[in-house]
Amino acid sequence: MARATTTAATPGPVPELAARPHPRPWVRAAGLVAVVLLGAWLGLLVVGNVRVPVGPMNTTMTLRPSLTGGTKINVSPLGALELQSHHAPVRLDVNVDQLDPDRAQALVDHPERLSGLQQEVAHDVERGTLDLAVRSCAAVVVGATALGLAVYRRPRPALGAGGLALTLLVASGGTAYATWNPDSVLEPRFSGLLSSAPSLVGNARSIVTEFDVYQQELARLVTNVTKLYDVTSTLPAYQPDPSTIRVLHVSDIHLNPASWKIIGSLVRQYQVNVIVDSGDTMDHGTAAENGFLDPIEDLGAPYVWVRGNHDSLATQKYLQGLKNVTVLDDGKAKTVAGLRFAGIGDPQYTPDRDKKPGADASEELAGARLASALRDQTAAGTPADVAIAHEPSAAREVDGTVPLALAGHLHHEDMEVMKYGTRLRTEGSTGGSGLRAVEGKHPDPIQASILYFDRGTRRLQAWDQIELGGLGLTTAEVSRHLPKENQPGATPSPTPSPTAR
Repeated sequence: MARATTTAATPGPVPELAARPHPRPWVRAAGLVAVVLLGAWLGLLVVGNVRVPVGPMNTTMTLRPSLTGGTKINVSPLGALELQSHHAPVRLDVNVDQLDPDRAQALVDHPERLSGLQQEVAHDVERGTLDLAVRSCAAVVVGATALGLAVYRRPRPALGAGGLALTLLVASGGTAYATWNPDSVLEPRFSGLLSSAPSLVGNARSIVTEFDVYQQELARLVTNVTKLYDVTSTLPAYQPDPSTIRVLHVSDIHLNPASWKIIGSLVRQYQVNVIVDSGDTMDHGTAAENGFLDPIEDLGAPYVWVRGNHDSLATQKYLQGLKNVTVLDDGKAKTVAGLRFAGIGDPQYTPDRDKKPGADASEELAGARLASALRDQTAAGTPADVAIAHEPSAAREVDGTVPLALAGHLHHEDMEVMKYGTRLRTEGSTGGSGLRAVEGKHPDPIQASILYFDRGTRRLQAWDQIELGGLGLTTAEVSRHLPKENQPGATPSPTPSPTAR
């Protein structure tokens, strides 16, 4: 039987699976960019925000991808305002969450902190922005790296995606810094209920412009009214001549910048020889406010000043360094423009308007020190013509030691002849009470006085009382007053004697 020969088939080569084609480079690059951008956006969305207290407000700051950049401030539920603060592919979102009641109450209880609020807010924003930058860098790196691991399943391309995301964020931050426009705050774009804000309050640029116009118009108004008064005056009993010493008495300016234009106008119109400021020129007495005092050098007349309870010793030291300024304190006397002035600074420093226990006693003690110094001046043969204190309670202590005492503090004008013959003249607020003008139903008026002194006797002959409309008003009134002893047919009153008390 024939043996069947079986030939084992030699297995041939197994056909390989077709090799997977490599994607083109631009496709890989586009995929990587998509992973980077999407991962960075998810990272910012999940963890890229910080809660920052800014002054009395609680806010949330966030970076968002954007084609136009800028800053958006959301004030819920009123709406939002947008600022073209920078041009970069990231936008800064600031959400004002709520007003912190404790920090807000602290500002109400201690208004002196308002002077440092701008620096505090700037510090808070700087700190929040730095924190946001660090957190955002971490967020984009984590987000892009996590998405890279999910897509590529390998650590190397995932880390590359994270590094590229960080590079893009740093480049965006650099672009934002290079294109930063701080003036964008002057031209915000409002939305929601805030869209009516420009028509109600105007933008910041117009507010500044209109306030400057208001100052100029008020100064022009007082000039024109005093010219009219000179023509139509019905008080011929006293006509100041060129030899008369004219003193402009101002007080309680309280940081109102309009006051300098008004004072300058009065100096020119009345040919003022010397300006007397009985204090509270400042509001909080901080070093940041000192620049407000610089226009004093250009008012056109010597400036005599005593410290009020809103003026600090730092304010006093700054004024001592200005030209044409004479600072009086501790009862020391100085002769300025032919008159001898003596004054004392307020013993209280209460910029927050709190009244410390024993304030009245300290004022009376300061007045007694001033009266003692005045008696010493008289004994030395150099008597003072005018005593100056901020508080009327301190000025009353000099009764009988000087013909005239000047004070302020009360924010309204007053005149009285005290028991022993000294006339006490209390000036109103030449700053219209400053920011306090908006606290009441009606704004406080701006008040000042021109005091006329006989150059020979150095006694008060008459005074013009000037009152201007308060904040936003343009009214003016000038009235002339004569002491009783200067009125027709009156008998001159005796000169106060330092030994009368």
